Amino acid sequence: MARRESAPLSRRQSLWLLAAAIAALAPLPAHLPVALGVVSALLLLWRGAALARLVPAPPRRLPGLLALAGAAGIGLHYHTLFGRDPGVALLVLLFALKLMEIRGLRDARVAVLLSFFLILCQCFYSQSIAGAALMLAALLLAATALVLFEQPRQPGAAAAKTAALMLAQATPFMLLLFVLFPRISGPLWGLPSDAHAGLTGLSDTMAPGSIGRLIRSDAIAFRAGFSGPPPAQDLLYWRGPVLDRYDGRSWRAAPAPAGTRLPYPTAGRAIDYQVTLEPDDKPWLFALDLPGIIPPDARISADYQLLNRTPVRARLRYSMRSYPYARAGIDIAQARLAQDLQLPADIDPRARALARRWRAQLGDNTPALIGKMLDYYRRQSFSYTLNPPLSGRNAVDDFLFESRRGFCEHFASSFVFMMRAAGLPARVVTGYQGGEINPIDGTLIVRQSDAHAWAEVWLAGRGWLRVDPTAAIEPTRDADNLAAALATGDAAFLGRSAWLARLRFRWEALDNAWNQWVLDYNPARQRDLLAGLGMASPDWQHMASTLALLGGVLLTAFTLWALAARPARDPVTAAWERLSEKLAVRGLARRPWEGPRDYADRVAATLPNSAGEIRIIAEIYESLRYGAVPAPRLPELERRIRNLKP
Repeated sequence: MARRESAPLSRRQSLWLLAAAIAALAPLPAHLPVALGVVSALLLLWRGAALARLVPAPPRRLPGLLALAGAAGIGLHYHTLFGRDPGVALLVLLFALKLMEIRGLRDARVAVLLSFFLILCQCFYSQSIAGAALMLAALLLAATALVLFEQPRQPGAAAAKTAALMLAQATPFMLLLFVLFPRISGPLWGLPSDAHAGLTGLSDTMAPGSIGRLIRSDAIAFRAGFSGPPPAQDLLYWRGPVLDRYDGRSWRAAPAPAGTRLPYPTAGRAIDYQVTLEPDDKPWLFALDLPGIIPPDARISADYQLLNRTPVRARLRYSMRSYPYARAGIDIAQARLAQDLQLPADIDPRARALARRWRAQLGDNTPALIGKMLDYYRRQSFSYTLNPPLSGRNAVDDFLFESRRGFCEHFASSFVFMMRAAGLPARVVTGYQGGEINPIDGTLIVRQSDAHAWAEVWLAGRGWLRVDPTAAIEPTRDADNLAAALATGDAAFLGRSAWLARLRFRWEALDNAWNQWVLDYNPARQRDLLAGLGMASPDWQHMASTLALLGGVLLTAFTLWALAARPARDPVTAAWERLSEKLAVRGLARRPWEGPRDYADRVAATLPNSAGEIRIIAEIYESLRYGAVPAPRLPELERRIRNLKP
C-alpha cells in the first residue's frame, strides 16, 4: 500500500488534476487581491510548464518559503488573518503551493480534497444558478481526477462518465437530506463582519449624486408578489429611510423611536402582498405607503419606516398589507414638527427670499404654495439628468437659478428646502418607485435603478402629504419609464432589445424559483412543504425517522441494483477458483500472478499423490480458457475438481 501511495503521477493524471485545480480556483481571484490572483496564475503556469518539461520542478523548500511570504502579505493587506476574505486568500495560496510539491498519489488526493473546500468557498460570493453550475462542473472535474488516480489506464471520457454516475447516485441522498434534514433559522456557522461587504442599497444619508450612482445598478433590490392585480404605478412608492436633517449639503435621518404599534389609523382599500428582500446589510424593510401591519421581528419608526431588528444579511421574505389612502400625522405634536422646519443659516439666500415672497403673496394657502413650487419647475425648463453640474456652497440656489439640471435627489432636496423656508414642515423620503412585472411568474421586480427620492409636506387637518416634484417635471419617471425621462446619453445604459428583455424575464423567473425553493428553504417553508406531502406533524423527530427510513430504502435499492448489474461469473473461472479454495486448506491457494501450469507444478510438487489429477485439471482448464474446446469438457472439469481428494 505504501508503494502505491508513493507512486508518481503520470503526465495524464497530472493534467487532469491541473484542470480540476483551475476549475476550482477560477471564480475566486476576482474577489481577492490582484497580487494573489497573479501569483496563483503564475504557480499554475509553472506547474503546467513543469509537466511539459519546459522548466524544472521547483526545489522542495521553495513552497514553504512562498507560503510564509504569502501569509505575511495577506496579513498586511487585510490587517488580519481571520475572516472570510483572508481565510479564502490563505486557502487559495496554500492550494496553489500544494500543486507545486505533488510527488505521488497521496499528495494528489490531498490536493483534490483542498479543491473541494475551494469549490465550497465559492458559496461565500455567489449562490446563484450560474454559480451552482460552475461549482458542479468543478466538482465533476475533481471527481474525474480521483477516478483516474485509481484507474490510470481508463480513458478520460470513461472516467468522466464514471464520476458523473457516482455524483448521480449521490443526488437522491442529497435531495433527501435537503428536504428532510431539520432546518435551522440561520447559517451553520457565524460569518465574520466582512462577509457582507460589497452589498448595495439605499443609505440613511442623501447627497447630490448618491441616488444617481445607485440607479446605474440593474441589481434586484426586492420582489413583490400581490394577492390580486398589482396597484397602479402612481401607488408604487416603496417607503425607505426618512431624512429630516439638512446641513447644507446632505440630508440625514435623525434618530427616531420605534415601536411595535402603528402610529396612525388604517383606513380605505388594503393591498396584500409578499416581499422577498435581497440582503443589503441595512435594517430597513420596504413597504408601500402606508404599512398596515408590522412583520415579525420588525418595528415601525415615528416616521412610518419599517425596521428589522437586525441588519438584513440574508434574503428575507415577509408578508405585508398597506393602505395607500390612509392619513398619518394629523394629530402630531407641534414640537415634533419643529425639527422639520430647521435649515442651516447663511446658505441659499436667493431660494429663501423667493420662498418668503411666495408665502407673503399666498398667505396660509398651503396647497397653492405647493402648486406654485411645482409650477416653477415646469416653467423654468428644468431637465432630468444623471450628470448634473457640480454645485457650490449654495447648492439649492445653484440648482434652482443656474443649472436647472438634476436628478430626483436635487428636486426633492430643493422642494423640501423651499417648503421649510416658506414655513411648512417638510422632509425627504427615500425608497423605490415603480417596478416592472415579470410576465413569466407575475412578480413585480424592483431594481436598484428604481431608487427614488420624494418629499412629504405636513398640512393642518390632512397630516403628511406625499409630493413628488420629479413626477411634476418628468411624468414618465412616475410611469416607470426612466430611460424615456433621461437624456439620450444618460439612458444608454438602460436600453435593452425586446428579445433580451424576454430572455432576462425568463432567467429572473427561474432565479426567483431558485431563491424561493433552494436558498430560502427555511424551517417555515420546510414545514409547509412536508405538511403538503402528508406529514401531519413535521417536527424533528418525525423528519429524522422518515429520513432514516427513506435513506434505508434508497440504500437497499442501490444495493439491489448493483447486484443485478454485476456480471455473471464465467463458469470456467468459477470452477478454477473453487480448485484454489479447495487447496487453500493445505496452504496451496493460487497466487494472483500464477498461470495454470505453474500452479499445477507447485501443487504437484507438494502433493505427489495427486500430481497426475492436478495436471489433467490444469490441462482441461487451459483448453477451455485458451483453446477451441467442445463444451462437454466443462462438466468433466467440474467433476474432477469436485472429486479431488488432496
